[in-house]
Amino acid sequence: MSSYTDEIKAAVRTVKDWPQPGIMFRDIMPLLQDPQIFRKIIDSFVHRYQGMNVDAIAAVDARGFILGAPLAYELGLSLVRIRKKGKLPFDTICESYELEYGQAEIELHTDAFKPNDRVIIMDDLIATGGTMLAACQLVTKLKAQVVEVAAIIDLPELDGGNKLKKAGFDVYAICEFEGK
Repeated sequence: MSSYTDEIKAAVRTVKDWPQPGIMFRDIMPLLQDPQIFRKIIDSFVHRYQGMNVDAIAAVDARGFILGAPLAYELGLSLVRIRKKGKLPFDTICESYELEYGQAEIELHTDAFKPNDRVIIMDDLIATGGTMLAACQLVTKLKAQVVEVAAIIDLPELDGGNKLKKAGFDVYAICEFEGK
């Protein structure tokens, strides 16, 4: 692991039993409050995706917006928001999915991409993979190509990264958290 990865991982706050007992919530807010760490995170993604022939960043509601916007700006790409159901004002497609502690739906504008657009899907973390897999399904329904699913954190014990890989999607996370 590189020193910047160690620094990023060390700055993540773990909140035990939130939002319900048994959940170890990995809070990225300390990362965003530290301008140097936040820059390292965005720079890490910029360096990864420069020159990869990408057309858009699809940012997942809501923490994905925080990462997706500066990344899209730095790479000169479009930013597409994947929102919780009922938040988009135009024609949408919708996908349901399971969370580690519930069920939800996300949606995407039907004109978000052109066929064959190459898309990076961005969120803060990968847990069970439900949100990211639903986002991938929305993007592919619009005939765009998911280049990679990206996050700051992967939680391997919840198997979301593996589920995404088994579904045929490439996955990248800056760091992983296992156990308590």
